[in-house]
Amino acid sequence: MSKEAKSGFQALLTPEESVVVLIDHQPFQFANLNSHEPTMVVNNVVGLARAAKVFDVPTVLTTVLEERGGYLIKGLQDVFPEQKPIDRTFINTWEDERVVDAVKATGRKKLIIAGLWTEICVAMPAIQAAGEGYEVFVVTDASGGASKEAHEMAVRRMVQAGVVPITWQAVAGEWQRDWAREKTYPGMTEVLLQHGGATGVAFGWETQLLASARSGEAS
Repeated sequence: MSKEAKSGFQALLTPEESVVVLIDHQPFQFANLNSHEPTMVVNNVVGLARAAKVFDVPTVLTTVLEERGGYLIKGLQDVFPEQKPIDRTFINTWEDERVVDAVKATGRKKLIIAGLWTEICVAMPAIQAAGEGYEVFVVTDASGGASKEAHEMAVRRMVQAGVVPITWQAVAGEWQRDWAREKTYPGMTEVLLQHGGATGVAFGWETQLLASARSGEAS
């Protein structure tokens, strides 16, 4: 189990310490996704991927038996058009040395995982990586299981192993941390507007009101 701090300032995510692994967001897995509305998982994982790109967080894409299970969904592949997903035969991603080597090459220890299905292809690598000293975060709303129960039991099991459950907007919020960080502000705003659901709508409205106020001051 990871011995990293689970509370305090050091427990929060930073772009500099993070690495993302996205597992098996493929048509076959979506076909039996019953814990969440599939379109929401698509939206959330693409939002997570786009946020990772905004903050220059290394992101590893991986699929399982893509010739049978289908290629990575287009919305996700489009975020990293130059990257060929690592196609595995292992059910447990962390047993594929190419994936582990890609993560190790980053030198980062805060491992953020999302994938399908939670109870198998997310839980297995998350639990194993936590046992090897990584501080593992599982993005629960960018993952999903064959049933609601399967997803929830997997999350409970991972928590017992020291894995931290988190949502994609929480990840992005911890990366941004301060709206005065102007370098990532425009990109993060765009991600929220397109993938943030009600948060994005509210954010767009707030931007409109601020623009109106400035316009009124100018006149």
